[in-house]
Amino acid sequence: MKGENGTAWTDLAAYIRKHDFADVDLKFVDLHGRWHHVTVPAAQLDGGRLAAGVPFDGSQCPGYKTVEAGDLALRPAPATAVADPFWERPTLSLVCTIHEADSGERFSRDPRAVAERAEAYLASLALAGGYWLSPEYEFHLLRNVYYSSAPGRCLYIVNAPEEEEGSPVSAAVATPGYSLWRETGYHALPPMDTYYNVRAEMAAALAASGIVVRYHHHEVGQTGQCEIEVGFETLTRAADLCLWTKYLIRNIAQRYGLYATFMPKPIYGEAGNGMHIHQYLGERDRSAFYDAKGYGGLNELARRFIAGVLAHGRSLAAFTNPATNSYKRLVPGFEAPVRLFYSIGNRSGTIRIPKYAARPEEARFEYRPPDATCNPYLAFAAMLMAGLDGVRRELEPAPPLEEDLAQLPAAKMAKIPSLPKSLVAALDSLAADHEYLLAGGVFTEDLIRTYIETKMTCDVRALDRHPHPEEYVLYFDI
Repeated sequence: MKGENGTAWTDLAAYIRKHDFADVDLKFVDLHGRWHHVTVPAAQLDGGRLAAGVPFDGSQCPGYKTVEAGDLALRPAPATAVADPFWERPTLSLVCTIHEADSGERFSRDPRAVAERAEAYLASLALAGGYWLSPEYEFHLLRNVYYSSAPGRCLYIVNAPEEEEGSPVSAAVATPGYSLWRETGYHALPPMDTYYNVRAEMAAALAASGIVVRYHHHEVGQTGQCEIEVGFETLTRAADLCLWTKYLIRNIAQRYGLYATFMPKPIYGEAGNGMHIHQYLGERDRSAFYDAKGYGGLNELARRFIAGVLAHGRSLAAFTNPATNSYKRLVPGFEAPVRLFYSIGNRSGTIRIPKYAARPEEARFEYRPPDATCNPYLAFAAMLMAGLDGVRRELEPAPPLEEDLAQLPAAKMAKIPSLPKSLVAALDSLAADHEYLLAGGVFTEDLIRTYIETKMTCDVRALDRHPHPEEYVLYFDI
């Protein structure tokens, strides 16, 4: 059922009938990376209806359309078809592309279109096959979550069964016999790891959807922090599966009376949630980055790609770390990157070359800044475009740094470029540095301008107007 020709639509309609699906759930992404859906009874869909598209109001998605001209249409991508495991009625889930309702042309701000254009641009260069990505999903599982932001009230309270004495919900409860203490959760074993069975069910659901699970484990964070790492996929499919993975994790957590959050920094003083992304150019079973004699087993192509990512790291952050909360994670002391450099095995840098990826088919690097609040279509495409810009300009990265940042003299630290310290700084960097994204028509000036405007409105200014509880601590009695 690959492709979008008439045969594909007819085949998809036949597939729906053959497997007796009662409903078809159409999922689409907004500019900020949040999934939405509309459900259509299967009896209403045939090849013609699928090809024409199902209408929706684009003015309800910030940055898409205005209220007086909001009509857009969804066309399912047949290759994304998968049975949705959470519906009582048999339901087929499909990721959609977004089109103009009148002309049928691809909507220019559709993030999935950006990802597809990035892959087409890479193919036009005849450089090294596809762009392969493997995200690591870090998230917290929380039992109790309460939050409110309203006139006269601004608070959040969270806890999890793994917490030590001093839970914010029940401070008087004594520490259980088997407990995790702060920063001791990494690869913890049951019974301290109370969420093993939950994660195992999540991993099984991912596998049933065609996603390769490399492993899962408890993360450093004491309060139910987990990680699931998945296999490599090409750009657009990796972005599709990123949203599907988050969807599965959240819904399975709900079955257990838990809340899964991918917030970069949900709990003060705890390790934050990143989405480190392993990546390379090449084929599924052969990396074009390999050189047995090169630093970290990487060749000139890889170095130039890395140099491009580092050169544009500040503007990339607007897509890879697009939340105000992202910059509460990107601080020293929690293995989160704050400086733009690369090396072998150094987790304090933005780019880590894994020591264990030493075979030709494994040569790659890990980009550590991203988090799962990103729109994966835009973030993955932007990383590719940054790397390709480094290749085109024949850039070389600064020498690798293999020291612990915490031990560096201040004078040496000052010479290493830093990631932005806020979302505003990242958006300013994107406004000043985005020519590399425009190559091949992958991104457009219109999309970048709209993205910056909506992020400023929906994220930055929204938070600026609300008093923060910490401000009461700092200023109430002055």
